[in-house]
Amino acid sequence: MSYTVNRAYRAKHPPQRYSFPCGYYGHPKRECRCSPGQVDRYRQRVSGPLLDRIDIHVEAPPVEYDELTSAQPAESSAAVRDRVEKVRRIQAERFAGRLKPALNARMTPKLMREHCEISASCHALLKHAMEDLHLSARAHDRVLKVARTIADLAGAENIAEDHLLEALQYRSLDRSVWM
Repeated sequence: MSYTVNRAYRAKHPPQRYSFPCGYYGHPKRECRCSPGQVDRYRQRVSGPLLDRIDIHVEAPPVEYDELTSAQPAESSAAVRDRVEKVRRIQAERFAGRLKPALNARMTPKLMREHCEISASCHALLKHAMEDLHLSARAHDRVLKVARTIADLAGAENIAEDHLLEALQYRSLDRSVWM
């Protein structure tokens, strides 16, 4: 597998230092042919502190042929753009004069206390996830900021359990399968 970076009318083929040698680790249908040592070396390149600094990380499985060629129309880029612009306006109003750029991802601890309040049941859920997934304090804050954005997308004033659960789903690389 290879990839190309196109920029300023030039194509570059950077070295693939971060993929598994066989390219099939975690593939749902093909078996990884890497040795345990190769897998360990790969995992050591992706450290916990690095993952903590990434808000959303998910595995992207290959798209099935039937899904790729489906006649069912996908959501339009315009619809996605409208939804994103609406949420950006909500965040701009929320942080007017207090935060630039006005994004949930940029919230300070003080702003998080104001805008990421959660119920007792959400606290219990987050505590359980923190202990079960061995999440760091930094990952905790990332989960809350993502949950706040999910709540904004849903038009909800407060973060609910389903927003928190979805945000936790976006921490797939924190799970023990990876580390």
